[in-house]
Amino acid sequence: MPLPSDRKPITPEKALLRLEERCARSEMCEHEALERMARWGLPASDAIQVLRSLTSRKFIDNERFAAAFVRDKYRFQRWGRRKIAYALALKKIPRSIIGPAMEQIDDSEYREILSALIAARARTLGEGARTYEGRTKLFRMAASRGYESDLIAAELKRLV
Repeated sequence: MPLPSDRKPITPEKALLRLEERCARSEMCEHEALERMARWGLPASDAIQVLRSLTSRKFIDNERFAAAFVRDKYRFQRWGRRKIAYALALKKIPRSIIGPAMEQIDDSEYREILSALIAARARTLGEGARTYEGRTKLFRMAASRGYESDLIAAELKRLV
């Protein structure tokens, strides 16, 4: 991605400082850091050196990032396991890291979140939630959030 002609490329030292500040505020994975450095116009060889420095000093840690990402997405955004795993894969997090990060999801809390989501949406549908079309809307809503089909079906059965 070429830089506009009026901007000069960033130096590796400046990129390192910026990323250290950013990583001190919130988690970042290797892929995000590389993308950011590419947008800044940093050559790939320099970007890899900066990334090595950040990972060796634990500013960037994919395992820590994945654990925080999973925790935040299922508790605050109320995402299901499938959507979280897909989002981590898009960030180029290896499966060997995604698996253990996903294991930290508490099954009872996960089911409570799904139940609350479906109940809230069912309230907006009113009596229509008991119809075939209403249950289909509830199912689609929960599936679009990344919840597993068998859990959704069990929750809908319990609700109706």
